[in-house]
Amino acid sequence: MILVADSGSTKCDWALLTEQGFESFSTQGFNPMFHNKQMVIDGLRVNTELMRQAPNVSAIFYYGAGCQNAVLNKIIEDALKEIFTKARIAVDHDLTAAIRATCGDESGISCILGTGSNLAYFNGSEIITKTSGLGYVLGDEGSGTFFGKQLLADFLYEKLPASIHNELRDVYKLDKDVIIKNVYMKPHANVYLAQFMRIISSHRDEKYVQQLIYNGLLRFIDVHVARFDECHSVPVHFVGSIAFHFKEVLDKACQQRHIHLGKVVQKPIENLVEYHRVKVDHA
Repeated sequence: MILVADSGSTKCDWALLTEQGFESFSTQGFNPMFHNKQMVIDGLRVNTELMRQAPNVSAIFYYGAGCQNAVLNKIIEDALKEIFTKARIAVDHDLTAAIRATCGDESGISCILGTGSNLAYFNGSEIITKTSGLGYVLGDEGSGTFFGKQLLADFLYEKLPASIHNELRDVYKLDKDVIIKNVYMKPHANVYLAQFMRIISSHRDEKYVQQLIYNGLLRFIDVHVARFDECHSVPVHFVGSIAFHFKEVLDKACQQRHIHLGKVVQKPIENLVEYHRVKVDHA
């Protein structure tokens, strides 16, 4: 049986291919820049249903955030080998997943807007990247961490609308000490920051939120998409919850920069299942 995985830093979607379709599983996300082998193993073992299927898996196609070179990929591969002992394992970048889920065999630019952000250009045969994927400290424009960081900064600077400020203070019990501790003193600050997209999304009709998202998406386009000469001649696709839930704002930002918005996919996993099913059928 074939197992396909699409992992961000926060959540990982798994699909076990069956004759009827596929069976879905979910675990925490894994990023080898932040998770070691044992952390990946422990995170997988929490899902007992997935573990029950482990002896039946003959091949795994894993696409993940941070899987950008052999050293990092080996962390994920070694963890998977520990559990899926009979499986042939292929670990690849989440950008490859985004390309396969949106472009198919056609030229296009595919962008990821999740906990982090990244993008690549596909010319029909080759995936081409430029400097991006710098992480939440130096980059990740347009991502959950990017917007979460902006939100918390505006909270501390008392620049938020009262409704959002009061919710963060009274419901989430935030103050400067709590934020500083979680951002600077605890691990996985990127995931901590990105979780505040829930607040942003729940206040999506607020003028502040609309402007926050619009400006962040424009910045992503200007800093990253515009670096590709082909950005005005091929469709620009997006995957991830931010693009999906703020599609209207994304469309507005793309129009502002004369970008042709292509597919907007919340979760690439279903498209990846079909991609690998076709590969199996034609093998």
